[in-house]
Amino acid sequence: MRHISKRWLQGLGLEFWLPLPVVAIAFWFGCSFLAAGQLSQSYSTEKKLQSDTQLEARLSVNVLLINATVNRTQKITQVEVETADPILKRLELELPTIEFSQIEVTIAQELGLPREDVRKLVRYEIVN
Repeated sequence: MRHISKRWLQGLGLEFWLPLPVVAIAFWFGCSFLAAGQLSQSYSTEKKLQSDTQLEARLSVNVLLINATVNRTQKITQVEVETADPILKRLELELPTIEFSQIEVTIAQELGLPREDVRKLVRYEIVN
């Protein structure tokens, strides 16, 4: 009888499958124990997140054209920058000045370009 049951278990592959749930449960308890140990530890951070600071990002784009609309009555200049970048095709700026030299300096600072390049690319339109 014992010989028949052993062959029957081998035929079904139960010698492999019967201890598998025991191994799985042992693995689960072991992992749970290790995870609980890791999660209960306190970690000190050297750097803290500051939420009151503003992040400044600089983009390097190929500028095709700069249109500046100077509004003398409102004392502002609307600037549209067209680029060759497929992601950032157009950039809009509003500057609180109507002085041409100050407009060029501000655009150069914002785009990270030399002022001479901005002077060559900018086209002005004056609105009263």
